[in-house]
Amino acid sequence: MTTDFSWLSRTELLIGKTALKTLAKSHVMIVGLGGVGSFAAEFICRAGIGKMTIIDGDVVDSTNRNRQLPAFATNLGQSKALIMAERLKAINPELELNVIQSFINPEMVNDLLMIAPTYLIDAIDSITPKLTFITKAYELKIPMVSSMGAGGKLDPTQLQIADISKTHHCVFAQQIRKVLKRNYNIYTGIKCVFSPEVPKKESLIMTDGNNYKKSAYGTISYLPAVFGAVCASVVIKDLIGGE
Repeated sequence: MTTDFSWLSRTELLIGKTALKTLAKSHVMIVGLGGVGSFAAEFICRAGIGKMTIIDGDVVDSTNRNRQLPAFATNLGQSKALIMAERLKAINPELELNVIQSFINPEMVNDLLMIAPTYLIDAIDSITPKLTFITKAYELKIPMVSSMGAGGKLDPTQLQIADISKTHHCVFAQQIRKVLKRNYNIYTGIKCVFSPEVPKKESLIMTDGNNYKKSAYGTISYLPAVFGAVCASVVIKDLIGGE
C-alpha cells in the first residue's frame, strides 16, 4: 500500500519528503496518556509516524478535564487508551496502532519493550513503574525521552531538555536520579524534559496510593501539554536527525 503524504504537505515543506518517509517507517511507544502523554501522542501522530503503541489502563475522571486531551464531561469512566486510539485513527487512518489498556506494573515492562519500538516516550507520573521502564529501556538501548514533573508549575518558558544528570530544581527528577544512582548505578544517558520552576508547595495533596502514586500537585491546563509537545519534538528531531 502506498502511503498518502498529501495531508502532510505543510510538514513536508518544513522537513522534506525523505524525513516524512523516515517517520512513516518509525514506531513510537507512548507510556501514559495523561496530561503529558495524551498531547505527546497526538503531536507524534500528526507528524506522520507510521506505527504507534499507546499504553494506559486508566479511565477518564472529572478531575482530568482541566489538562488531559481525552477528558470531556461526556465520557467519564471511559478508557483513555480507547478514546485516544479513536482520535489518532481519525487523524491518520493509515496509522498502524497498538492499544494496550493496562496500568503499568514492573512485571509487564520487559514484555512490552520486546516490541522494540524505534523510540519511547515515558509519560508515567508514578515512581516505581517509571523507574522500571527507564532502566529496562536503558538496558535494551531503546532511544527514550522521559517527562519529569509538570505539576505545581505555571511557566512553560522554563522547560528544558537535558540528560538526567543535568536536571535541577525538580523534585520528581531528583527522586528518579537518586534511585537510578543508588539502585542501578546509572548516572547519565537518560534524556529528560524538565522544568526548574519551583512547584507551589501549597498545591500538593496526598492520594490513596493506588498505582504507586502517593501524592500529586495541582495542575494548570497548558503546562502538561507543553511538556508533551517538547517530548514529541525530541522524538521527531532525533528520528529525522534534525537540530
